[in-house]
Amino acid sequence: MSRVIHKFTRNVPHWQPRVTPVNLAEATQDQLDALQVTPSNTKVSDYVLTLAHDVESLSVRSPLFNAIMYDRGGMSRAERELSALAASMVNRCIYCAAVHADRHAKLEKDTSVTDELFAKGEKADLGPRDRAIFDFARKAAEAPPTAGPEDMQALRDAGLSDAEILDLILSAALFGWANRLMHVLGDPVRQEVQA
Repeated sequence: MSRVIHKFTRNVPHWQPRVTPVNLAEATQDQLDALQVTPSNTKVSDYVLTLAHDVESLSVRSPLFNAIMYDRGGMSRAERELSALAASMVNRCIYCAAVHADRHAKLEKDTSVTDELFAKGEKADLGPRDRAIFDFARKAAEAPPTAGPEDMQALRDAGLSDAEILDLILSAALFGWANRLMHVLGDPVRQEVQA
C-alpha cells in the first residue's frame, strides 16, 4: 500500500507516474538516444522514462537541465539547488523539494539551511545571500511571478554577480515549469509496510 505525501523532507519519496514509463528493453533507438543525455546517478528515473514518450521534448529538456544546473561558473551548485528548492516549495512539489534539499545539504555538508526552511518556510532565518536567493526564486516561481526590482537589488546587495543572477533566474524558471509537469504526470508516494 502507498500514500501520497504532503510534508517537505530531505527523504526522497518514490514518484508514482500516472502514465506508464517507457520500458528500456522496448525503447526505440530515438528514445534511447534521448535518454543518454539525461542526468542520472545510477539509473534512469521513472520521471525521465515517462518523459521519453515525447522524444523531441526530452532531447531538448535534458541538455537544458544539465546546462542550467551543472555548468561551471556563475552561481554555485549548492545555490542552484537552493533556488530549485525554493521553486519546489512554492509549487508544493514534495518530490523535487526533497531531491534538491538533499542535494543542497550534501553539497554544503550541512543540513541547517534545509532544516530551517522546512521548519519555518519563507520565514526561515537565513544568511543574507541565502535569503536573497531563496526569496527571489520563491517569488519568481509564483504564478504570476512577484519578483521585482527590489528583489534584484537584494541580490546585488548580497553580492551576486550578473552571471550568478542569470543562473538563479534560469534555475527558478526551470523548476517553476518542471514542478508543474511532475504534478500532472504523477505523485510522490511513500510505500507503507504492511504488518
